[in-house]
Amino acid sequence: MMALAGLAGGLFLGVAGARAGQVPSAAELDWRPRAELPESVQQRLPVFCDGGYLPSGAGLDSPLAGDGAAPGQPLQASGLNARYEIDRTLHLEGDVRIRQGAFEVTGEEARYDQAAGQVSVLGPLVSRGQGFLLTGESAEYNVDSGRFDINTATFLLHGPEMRGSAARLSRIGENDVRIEEGVLTTCGPHRNDWALVASDIRLDRAEGFGTARHVRLEVLDTPVFYWPWVSFPIDDRRKSGFLYPQFGSSSAGSGLFLALPYYFNLAPHYDATLTPQYIHGRGLFTEAEGRYLSRFGQTDLQLGYIADDSAYANDNPGEDGERWALAATTRAEFGRGWSGYGDFAVVSDNDYLGDLNRTLAIDRATHLERRGGVRYRDGYQSLDAYLSDYQTLSDYLVDADTPYAQLPDIRYNASLGGTGWQLNLDSQYTYFQRDNDQLSGLDAANGQRLRAVPELALPVRTLWGFSRPSVSLDYTRYELEDYSLGDGSIERAVPVLEWDNGLYFDRQGQLFGESYHQTLEPRLYYAWADADADQNDIPAFDTALRSFRFDQLFEPDRFSGGDRVGDANQLTVAITSRFHDLASGAERARISLGQVHYFDDREVTLFGAGGGTRSRSPLAGELVLNPLDALEIRSSGLWDPDTGDTEEGRSQLMFHSRDYRYLASLGHTYSQDELEQTDVAGVLPLTDRLSLIGRWVYAEDLGRTVGSLAGLEYNNCCWSVQLVHQNYLTDDQTLETRVLFQIQLKGLGGTGGASAKLSEAIDGFDERERRRFGTP
Repeated sequence: MMALAGLAGGLFLGVAGARAGQVPSAAELDWRPRAELPESVQQRLPVFCDGGYLPSGAGLDSPLAGDGAAPGQPLQASGLNARYEIDRTLHLEGDVRIRQGAFEVTGEEARYDQAAGQVSVLGPLVSRGQGFLLTGESAEYNVDSGRFDINTATFLLHGPEMRGSAARLSRIGENDVRIEEGVLTTCGPHRNDWALVASDIRLDRAEGFGTARHVRLEVLDTPVFYWPWVSFPIDDRRKSGFLYPQFGSSSAGSGLFLALPYYFNLAPHYDATLTPQYIHGRGLFTEAEGRYLSRFGQTDLQLGYIADDSAYANDNPGEDGERWALAATTRAEFGRGWSGYGDFAVVSDNDYLGDLNRTLAIDRATHLERRGGVRYRDGYQSLDAYLSDYQTLSDYLVDADTPYAQLPDIRYNASLGGTGWQLNLDSQYTYFQRDNDQLSGLDAANGQRLRAVPELALPVRTLWGFSRPSVSLDYTRYELEDYSLGDGSIERAVPVLEWDNGLYFDRQGQLFGESYHQTLEPRLYYAWADADADQNDIPAFDTALRSFRFDQLFEPDRFSGGDRVGDANQLTVAITSRFHDLASGAERARISLGQVHYFDDREVTLFGAGGGTRSRSPLAGELVLNPLDALEIRSSGLWDPDTGDTEEGRSQLMFHSRDYRYLASLGHTYSQDELEQTDVAGVLPLTDRLSLIGRWVYAEDLGRTVGSLAGLEYNNCCWSVQLVHQNYLTDDQTLETRVLFQIQLKGLGGTGGASAKLSEAIDGFDERERRRFGTP
C-alpha cells in the first residue's frame, strides 16, 4: 500500500497521443524481457526475475497531483479537425491535445462544454512521467475545479515496480484521490500470483494516509484474506493500523502460533505496537513495545505477558502459569560532552526466553544485565558513572559464580601531554554487592574498591618506528564487609615499568602479476611489575584470567578486572607483515607472530590459576587474508614449541558473492582439553529461484550437535517464502526444535519474521535481504 503514494504525490507527467484501437496496459507498455532491457537495468535485476520495466521518463506534472492543474488559467486546445459553436461547445478530432497550465492530456477526440467548464476526452489515453505511467479509455476534466476522472484506468509506479488497474480513478480535490474497483500487485504483466483488490480506495495527501474498503488478498486469483476496512500510510508519516500477521511453529512446548500486531501512532514523538498472539499449547500471549523520542534521545520499552501458560504450568508443578518480561533501553545526549544511557531487562523465570522469545540464535543468554549511568567526554578526560546488576537465567550456575552488582561503578580517565611526554590517569571506584547469605569465606564478602593507576610516558614516534617507555603505579584499596580474614581494610601498590618499541620497513613488489606494498614491523615490548605473590586474600569481584592470544603479548597484566595485579618481568618479541594492494589500498594480508620470554616465575594466581614457571610462552600468531573483496579468512592460535602441542586455535572463513546470493562461513574453535567446535553456515542457490539455508554447530568434545538450522528459500520477482527448522541446546543439554517461516510479498513486507531471525544466525544474511529485490 505504501507505493500508492505515487498516485497522490507530486508526479511528473508527459502525455503522448495514441491512435485508435486497443492500448496495452501501463505495465505492458514498459515491461520487457531481460534480454531487451538496457544494460544498467539488467545489472540491477535479480537473477530470479525474467524481465523488468524500462526506466521512467520525465515530463509534466501529473493530472492526479494537486499542483498539476491550474484552474482559472486559459485553456488551450488543438486537434486535426475542429468544430466550434460560439460560446457553447468545441469539438476536436485527431491528435487532440488539451492544456491548462501544467495540466496536459491527449487523445483521439475531445469535447469542451464552455458553459459547464467540462472537457471530455476519448482515448485511448497514455500519460507518462517521472516514476509513473497511466492509461485509460476516456477522461473528464473540469477546468474550474481541476477535478480529473479517468475511466478503465491502468497505472504503473516505476519505483516500487507496482502496477494496478481501476474501473475509475479520480482526482477529486487538491489533495484527494479516489480509486474505484482497484487492483494492485508487484507481479509482472499477466502474472497475478498475488494482488490486493479493493472496492474503494481514498488517498489523502494532506494527512498522508489512505483508506480502503472491502479489501481482499488474492493468490492466483483466489481470495485468501479479507479486511472490511484498512488504513495505510502513503508517505513517510506514520499511521495507526494493523501490521502484517506473523505465523510460525515450535516444538519446544509451543506449537503453532499466530500474531496480529497493531501499530499506534500516538504522537510525532512517541508510538506503540501491541501484538496479541495465540500460541497453541500455551494460550494468549501479548507483547507491547513503546518508543519515545525527546530532544535528548530515544527510549524504548518492551513488555511481554501471558496470564496462564498451560504448557509451563504442566511442566512445572506448583507454578500458576503467569509469565512476563520487561525490557527498556534509553540513550540521551545532553550536550557539552555529557550523555546518559540505560538498559534494563527482567523476566519472570529462567525458561521465558527459550519458550516465548522466538529467535534463531544458537547461543543462549545466561544473564540479563541492567545498567544505567551518565558519561562525560572531552579531549583530555572522560567520566563514566553507572549502576549495574544482573539476573541469572541458568538453573545450573552455583551461587558463588553469579556476578556481583556494581552499585555504583565510577570510572575517571585523564590524559595530558606535550612534546615528548604524556601523563595518564585511570581510576575506578566500585561498590560490589551480592546476596551471599548462603556462602562462606571470601565468597561471602561484599565491599568497596578504589583503584588508581597514574602513568608517566615518554613517547617518540617517527616515520620509521616508535618507542614508548613508561612508569606507572597500580594502587588499590578495599573496604570489605562480611570479610572473615581480617578487618576488611586492604591496600596494594604495584609499580609497573613498560617499554614498547617498534620499527617499520616497507617495500613494493609484484605477486601473481599484481603490484603490492609490503611492510615488515618488528616489535619489542618489555614489562616489569613488582606485585606481591600472595593476593588470594582478596575476593574476586570482577577478575578473571585473560585469554592468551596475540594482543595479550603487549599487556603487562595477565588478569582482567582489578582484584589481581600480575607480577611480571618479561620481554615480548613479535613481528607483523602486511600486504596492501597498490591499486586500491586494501589490506590483502596480515601475518603476525610473537612470543613472551619470562625472566622470573609468575607467582600471582587467581586461586591457583595464572601462575607459571616456564621461561617462554607459547607462540601466538594471527593470520588475516582478504584475497578478494568478498572473501575473508581469519586464523589465530597458540602453539607450544616445547611440547609441540596446539593449545588454542580459532579459524573462520567468510565469503559472499557480489550480489550476496551465495553466503558461506566456516569456523573452528579449539581449546586443549576444554572445547572443540565446528561451525558451518551458508546460503546455497540450487536454481535461480530456490536456495538452501543452513547452519550447523558440532562439538567434537561432546561428540554431538549443539545447534543447527536448515531451511529453504524460494524467490520470484513478486514474492518469496522462507521455511526454517532449528535445533538448539537447552540448559539441561537436550536439543529442542522449532520451525519458522515467512512469506514476503514484494512491496508489502512479510509475515512470519523468519528473515530477521536468520540475520541473527548467518553472517551477511541481513545484507542479502536488503538486496533481495535488486536494491543494492
